[in-house]
Amino acid sequence: MSPRDLILALFVVTVWGVNFVAIRWGVDEVAPLLMTALRYLLAALPAVFFIRRPAASWTILIGYGFAIGVAQFGLLFVSIKLGMPAGLSSLVMQLQAFFTIGLAVLFLGERPSPVQWLGAAVAFAGIGAIGLERLDGAALIPLLMTIAAAFFWGVGNIVTKRAGQIDMLGFVVWSALVPPIPLLALSLLFEGPGAIPAAMQNLTLIGAGSLLFISYAATLFGYGTWSMLLSRYPAGLVAPFSLLVPIAGIGSAALLLGEAISGIEIAGSVLVFAGLLLNVFGPRLLAWQRPGTL
Repeated sequence: MSPRDLILALFVVTVWGVNFVAIRWGVDEVAPLLMTALRYLLAALPAVFFIRRPAASWTILIGYGFAIGVAQFGLLFVSIKLGMPAGLSSLVMQLQAFFTIGLAVLFLGERPSPVQWLGAAVAFAGIGAIGLERLDGAALIPLLMTIAAAFFWGVGNIVTKRAGQIDMLGFVVWSALVPPIPLLALSLLFEGPGAIPAAMQNLTLIGAGSLLFISYAATLFGYGTWSMLLSRYPAGLVAPFSLLVPIAGIGSAALLLGEAISGIEIAGSVLVFAGLLLNVFGPRLLAWQRPGTL
């Protein structure tokens, strides 16, 4: 990887980590479901008029839009509003890797290696430790919502696999047309008709900047650059950079929000990260060792 692309990869994962802080700032001023709807509205417009529709059916685009836009980010924004720490959210969301593996077994007939199953067991043991620390209902519900958000990220990944090799930036932009209307309907139902006037009254430069950051930096720039890197280099070289997202998320949350997590949550986080490392690097280590054993 060239030095320029290495810097881009590091910048993208940093942006994705800081994105969790931006969500925290955003939902402090705008109701979370409304905030999610506005995020996708800005991501889609005006970009949809300049970026060609990808070679994917409307069924795929709508399925992805609902899984990622409505379910994943709707749940994530609400969970952070209810008190889920932004830094911890950035780590728990990485469970998507294991949900993707499980869904791929069920729907795509894939067979993960034993070390990937081990990685999943270690990671979910870590989530169990974090859950024990948050057994109080007010703290446990946001954690469960974040886990559910990670599950729907996995669903979105399976939909993407069904789409095949397509332009991911175009895929993100065109699928962003799907979430605004259902999210606005959910906002009206659960947050009430006063959510929009309240947002207009409470929105500060920080809230507006957070919304723009989430829509353009994290979504359009992030996915656009990531898809460019994947087109230039093997996925096995690019994908491990995503392990840095929770590091950037936890670090930026501590620096910008003053978030601190308990000792048990730290131990659980270490287990989750160890599981992620096993999932990403374990199969390669086994493949590397196998020729030497013959």
